[in-house]
Amino acid sequence: MQFSRGFYKIKLVVDFCAAMRVLLVEDEAELGLAIKQVLVSEKYVVDWVPDGAQAWEYLESQWTDYTVAIIDWLLPEMSGLELCQRLRLQQNPLPVLMLTALGQPENRVAGLDAGADDYLVKPFVMEELLARLRALQRRAPNLQPQSLTAGAFTLDYANNALCNKLAQPPQTIPLTVKEFQILAYLMKNPDRIISGSKIRHQLWDLEEEPISNVVAAQMRLLRRKLASYGCDCPIETIPAQGYRFNTNGT
Repeated sequence: MQFSRGFYKIKLVVDFCAAMRVLLVEDEAELGLAIKQVLVSEKYVVDWVPDGAQAWEYLESQWTDYTVAIIDWLLPEMSGLELCQRLRLQQNPLPVLMLTALGQPENRVAGLDAGADDYLVKPFVMEELLARLRALQRRAPNLQPQSLTAGAFTLDYANNALCNKLAQPPQTIPLTVKEFQILAYLMKNPDRIISGSKIRHQLWDLEEEPISNVVAAQMRLLRRKLASYGCDCPIETIPAQGYRFNTNGT
């Protein structure tokens, strides 16, 4: 299959941002691992599951919000077609890219009629998979804005940076991937308290099982980063509740 060699060297022509969470449903271990590695290298948070039943459990979880799903048609437990049909019956608008070895026109029609947004026939090269994800993004631009503003702060997706308009002159602060992910998630929910558990489940791979204080540790690093630029951190810690991006006074 064409995915197995050379995918490490792919240079993506557009920077997909931080905080996009992908559900990958693929029972072929080699292909699933290859897809996950490529997506992680492009800053996605990826949950990879091998069957439809487990995928449905993930989709019904109150902890995670996915921005796109990549689903194989032929799966154990529950087929990708049935999984997609269930999503649409629940009025779930999650964009779906369906993967399959079934490439006949009638199969494509069945997949699209079941609710898939796009259809990719195996074997394929990783560049085409990434291009189709970019096409899904263009059709649903809310998946990936160019910038995000809350209060006096703007996240620049193209440059992975935080712009502080309170500073004179306005300053741009470079961010690590995880710093960007945390800010993007909280800025999409301004002035709302979000628990550390919710942040951890949303921004870390569920298989990683990060240590319980990983969110608090990342928050300390982020505050230290902003302080080194003379910037007051807009993220408040609410004892026993979580964290809040405070737009008041900014």
